[in-house]
Amino acid sequence: MTIDRSRLRALIPVLLLVAAAGSGCGSADAGGGSGGDEELRVAPLAGAPASPTPTPSPTPVVTVETVTETEAVPFERVSVEDDTMDLGTSAVTTAGVAGVRTLVYEVTLTDGVETGRVLVSDEVTTAPVDEVTSVGTYEPPPPPPEPEPEEQAQGLVDAPTQDEGCDPNYTGCVPIASDVDCAGGSGNGPAYTGQVTVVGEDIYGLDADDDGVGCE
Repeated sequence: MTIDRSRLRALIPVLLLVAAAGSGCGSADAGGGSGGDEELRVAPLAGAPASPTPTPSPTPVVTVETVTETEAVPFERVSVEDDTMDLGTSAVTTAGVAGVRTLVYEVTLTDGVETGRVLVSDEVTTAPVDEVTSVGTYEPPPPPPEPEPEEQAQGLVDAPTQDEGCDPNYTGCVPIASDVDCAGGSGNGPAYTGQVTVVGEDIYGLDADDDGVGCE
């Protein structure tokens, strides 16, 4: 017959208990039966494995903290017209400044490791300042017109206006006639004149010496 070793190993403590109990009873009978009511004590078997002591599971440490974070808010760029600046010019007249956004979180930590985060508030605590560029629109008025040049030729004097009936070849009225002679001279007219200036053709022969002056 084949006996399972594992079952035999389990029966060994039972057999030892039975043997120890029988031995105790014999001793009691030999001693007058005084030990019949004593408690039976069984010594642990040598080499028997001790029962393992269970290790308690550690309790996780959970904490909640308030964390505040900030981030920059970008500024805008705008342009404005400026009639005090020349047309076609521009300049940054207000520097841009970024704003500040503040975020508050409720953070849960388990054994010092973040395991949860909830946003509590989100607020722009410092507003950004726009960058302003001024663009010139001023156009200066046109310069005044230059004076017109004088119509008189340099070094010359305009001839005086001739009266009607005066020959335009002379200044100092020389009448228009079939012939004009110098007054007080030997000519027989029919018209006479005093000293005149020849400005054209001496048609009446009044400037005998060709110096430009007649009837001298």
